[in-house]
Amino acid sequence: MEVVAEPGRFPAFPRGSIITIGAYDGVHRGHQAIIGEVRSRAAAQGCASVVVTFDTHPARVVRPESAPLLLTDLDQKLELLAATGVDFTVVVHFDEERAAETAEDFVSDLLVGKLSARGIVVGHDFHFGHDRRGNVALLSEMGNRLGFDVVGMHLVADRTAGQVVSSTRIRGLLAEGDVVEAAALLGRPHEVRGTVDKGDGRAGSQLGFPTANVAVPPDILLPLDGIYAGWYLRPDGTVLTAAISLGLRPTFYPEGGPRLLEAYLLDFSGDLYGEAARVRFVSRIRDEVRFDSAEALVEQMHRDVAEVRTALRPR
Repeated sequence: MEVVAEPGRFPAFPRGSIITIGAYDGVHRGHQAIIGEVRSRAAAQGCASVVVTFDTHPARVVRPESAPLLLTDLDQKLELLAATGVDFTVVVHFDEERAAETAEDFVSDLLVGKLSARGIVVGHDFHFGHDRRGNVALLSEMGNRLGFDVVGMHLVADRTAGQVVSSTRIRGLLAEGDVVEAAALLGRPHEVRGTVDKGDGRAGSQLGFPTANVAVPPDILLPLDGIYAGWYLRPDGTVLTAAISLGLRPTFYPEGGPRLLEAYLLDFSGDLYGEAARVRFVSRIRDEVRFDSAEALVEQMHRDVAEVRTALRPR
């Protein structure tokens, strides 16, 4: 996949392109279905398949007070988009000027003028442009004049509840700690990324469970506080079994301490400080609770580790 970022030079599309547009936060199963349709139509017509997305979630510019936390940062989103097999991803710089752009100008200048659109595939409820006035009906009307087809796809629903797969729904599941159902909609475990920082050292020196304290950017969504089984990925590709603690550590901070993501790596010892980390949440073990003593907490941590081993054992 080739990434084209604004401002920058756009490649030529002599045979045109089939395009989809969106924030694509999470690149979940619904997104993957739309991109699959884009690729299929592009292959049939002999043109390029293109995803148009944004360098920041549009809501963070248009309504920052209610903008959602993100399922993926830009780098992770681009990795996931590359895995779909799309030919190009165009990263549009989204700022106040872009937010004020009309839907008509966005289509004429970017989709037709720079990307030579022959087809556009979006969800049937897709909206874009200033005040979200652009929709499938507008795209179809412009397509009739400018020479591109428009497909408004019905959104993918899950196989159990029959509810639509969406980034909003996935965020809700994570907020409830349901990382299993969130993974089913994403098509993979929810992953967060950060850098290993120095903590207060208590987990190792006092409890005997040294942890990697992973500092995750504040705009990335973390699941509900609790203890989880998951995977920890190092920069060299090593994957380690992890007991993940997420929360305020009420045993030591009864009034609430700083929220931390700590990963105890089973069967591992070594220095991780300053290292980039990826943490994947596989299943929830229990709520975060306050214990009467450090000794009671340690006893529970041993039980947690045993549950993590069971949860992640190959089946």
